Amino acid sequence: MTPEEIKKPENIVAKRPALLNDNTMHYCPGCSHGVVHKLVAEVIEEMGAEHIAIGIAPVGCAVMAYNYIDIDWIEAPHGRAPALATAVKRLSPSRLVFTYQGDGDLAAIGTAETIHAANRGENIAIIFINNGIYGMTGGQMAPTTLEGMVTATTPYGRRVDLNGHPLNISSLLAGLEGTCYVTRQSVHTAAAVRKAKKAIRQAFENSMKGLGTSVVEVVSTCASGWKLSPAKANEWMTEHMFEAYPTGDIKNTTTQKS
Repeated sequence: MTPEEIKKPENIVAKRPALLNDNTMHYCPGCSHGVVHKLVAEVIEEMGAEHIAIGIAPVGCAVMAYNYIDIDWIEAPHGRAPALATAVKRLSPSRLVFTYQGDGDLAAIGTAETIHAANRGENIAIIFINNGIYGMTGGQMAPTTLEGMVTATTPYGRRVDLNGHPLNISSLLAGLEGTCYVTRQSVHTAAAVRKAKKAIRQAFENSMKGLGTSVVEVVSTCASGWKLSPAKANEWMTEHMFEAYPTGDIKNTTTQKS
């Protein structure tokens, strides 16, 4: 064997997950959805769960997830993803079942479905993208919109006396008996991406072990909705969103249950 024929060790820094399709993503520059898609694809691939994974995506920016991650997908009506995921997991308990939802979908029109699925302890994973607004439909106020935050429907900022307080839905879900794991992550730095991937992996493993409902909130940017550049959106998120929605585990009972 000549020196040229000797296979050199690979030094892979990053690669495209095999489960990501070649379709060009429609997300705006700086959007966090693309990064989270990559993490979901990587985790499913690393778990060897390509043929048993079923994703449930409802209305909103998340609706096109089926176009990018090559697994089985089911579209749900607006807000109903946890209810549909409940049916799928109960009928096929050996499947890896997860929802992929935005804050307007999960915490507004889907509040009832989310809370009751989590309260029952359905063995599903919920991935929750929180950018503080309705991104797809023009940047209107969402339940998670911060106090004083300017949106298309709060041009002078969100007022607590008029619009109520921002809804910390993950903390609310953590208080339910049926949730085993509730965590809040982000993907704005390489270190944050690694933590988010670890959280998604744990949530998916919890689902397969039958430990209850897992929720992975990802505090995210919406550069176009916030009317900022991608770089400025990351800065605004770290300066404002993290104060209201600090990252880290909120609840983790998996060590006691496993």
